Amino acid sequence: MSILTEQFDIVVAGAGHAGVEASLACARMGLKTLCLCLNLDSVALCACNPAIGGTSKGHLVREIDALGGEMGLAADDTFLQMRMLNLSKGPAVHSLRAQIDKNRYHLRMKRALESQENLTLRQDEVERIIVKNGSISGIICAGGMEYSCRALVICAGVYLKAKIHIGEFSREQGPSGLARASALSGSLSELGFSLRRFKTGTPPRVSLRSLDLSKMEPQFGDVPIPRFSFLTDKLEREQMRCYLTYTNAETHAAILSNLDRSPMFSGKINAAPTRYCPSIEDKLIRFKDKERHQLFIEPEGEFTDEMYVQGFSTSLPKDVQREALRTIPGLENAEIMRYGYAIEYDCIDPTALDLTLGSKAIAGLYFAGQINGSSGYEEAAAQGLLAGVNAALYVRGEEPLILRRSDAYIGVLADDLATKGTNEPYRMMTSRAEYRLVLRQDNADLRLTELGRRTGLISSARYDRLMAKKEQVEKAKTALSATVPPSENLNALLEGKGENPIVTGAKLMNLLKREGVRYTELLSLFPSLPPISDEATLEIETEAHYGGYIERENERIRRFESQESIILPADLDYNAIGGLRLEARQKLSALRPMNLGQASRISGVSPADIAVLMIRLKELERAKGGAE
Repeated sequence: MSILTEQFDIVVAGAGHAGVEASLACARMGLKTLCLCLNLDSVALCACNPAIGGTSKGHLVREIDALGGEMGLAADDTFLQMRMLNLSKGPAVHSLRAQIDKNRYHLRMKRALESQENLTLRQDEVERIIVKNGSISGIICAGGMEYSCRALVICAGVYLKAKIHIGEFSREQGPSGLARASALSGSLSELGFSLRRFKTGTPPRVSLRSLDLSKMEPQFGDVPIPRFSFLTDKLEREQMRCYLTYTNAETHAAILSNLDRSPMFSGKINAAPTRYCPSIEDKLIRFKDKERHQLFIEPEGEFTDEMYVQGFSTSLPKDVQREALRTIPGLENAEIMRYGYAIEYDCIDPTALDLTLGSKAIAGLYFAGQINGSSGYEEAAAQGLLAGVNAALYVRGEEPLILRRSDAYIGVLADDLATKGTNEPYRMMTSRAEYRLVLRQDNADLRLTELGRRTGLISSARYDRLMAKKEQVEKAKTALSATVPPSENLNALLEGKGENPIVTGAKLMNLLKREGVRYTELLSLFPSLPPISDEATLEIETEAHYGGYIERENERIRRFESQESIILPADLDYNAIGGLRLEARQKLSALRPMNLGQASRISGVSPADIAVLMIRLKELERAKGGAE
């Protein structure tokens, strides 16, 4: 017998990285929101690596921040070390990564939920979803407590029927020894969602006191310290070191001789593993010719001895983990504080969702995070923000927020999941983004902040900073259009960069395009240039060096958006369209794409099928015009 306790506009099931962003977005948009969590000690839990950002993931964090999310601010508040990755490459792949204090990060996010107006945080387990007349009506929790709501965001992470494996040992539980959610999977199946089993894993944690750091290569943070949030002012803090070491032939022998005891290789686990974050066992099988694999030894927090062994994810038995680790330089006497493990869990087929991350079949039902088949904190948080915003817009009766592939990495992520689906844990990579030179991490605010302004998540302080940056960029562009004469100081600067001196007048913008020339160096020579912020400087310099490439990419985006703007009617009968191949009819009928661009990205839909669709849409448009 259920007991009706309270009514909410929106319920968010889960308080991991997706649930936190979804809950905050809904509450900040003025909706009465309930966030339910299996265990309040696991809010924003970093069950795997104690880090935020990294290659392509740093882009997601910057975009979350530009849209008014919390992850970037929390990472800035709790970092132990900051490093900008891929600086030897072009700006499209520059990505910020923060080593964080995982416990402080959890507390920081939990406090954000607890202090947020319109938001109730509560420990409970969602067991059943209530649907009436094709729309969300409420949920029933363990013990029978019932909550009514108009929208529901499922952010279940890896907890659905979770099971951990360490060698021959297995147990039905969630990550880090927490309880799992056992009943919600059944409710989702009853509602028609197709469930699958995915698998991920984590490495052991070792005691700092047992390590010989002198045998490892220290890794230092960047100075000046970069930051994730466009709202964060200059950071000044002593940074902790990470350390680099390597596996060797002895390590590999210890692992390979025990592969039959690994649940992944013994057949004990049948779930799909993470391709792009492989276990150490997978690495040795897939990369047999590599003599060594790098491992980063990273602190889990400022006030703990636990060190994370990045690159050594494993489900090997405890004795093998210890034996293999002790063959590695600096870890000869390593004491394991937490053993590595594999975890398998239920998730849905994300092609059941549209580009808002909402269910195509049930109005008001949204999904975000690893339940959609993705992996990673940042991917989860990005989906949580998008799903939360759209749940709130749905309740308010407003148009949804759809981020296109040309708008953001978040748009690429949502489109890949909803359009292509995934047969293994999905990880964001820069190579997945066709327009990555335009979708840089440094210009996320310029791309997204105004787009997200209607949600109400963009504060006046954030908007004012954006306007100031835009004004600085425009003033600098205007000043850089001026022509300057040759001078001794200018030619000395150019020759020092290995560039030819000028003998006639030259535009300042053309000088900035020269190899190695910086805006600040021109500023010191030409007082007519305005002083601008570091962020505006980066935007100006990137445009100067990559302007031609950026314009070509923008032209590709204009062609792409022409197809994205052609909406496909929700009730379009694909089976009645002559000329469509059978496979295309089946795929289009099943996936119900929102627009012609999305239809073109469905596997099995050919360019010829798209041409047939365009003809049919024109026929419908003519028929509609004639009727009017």
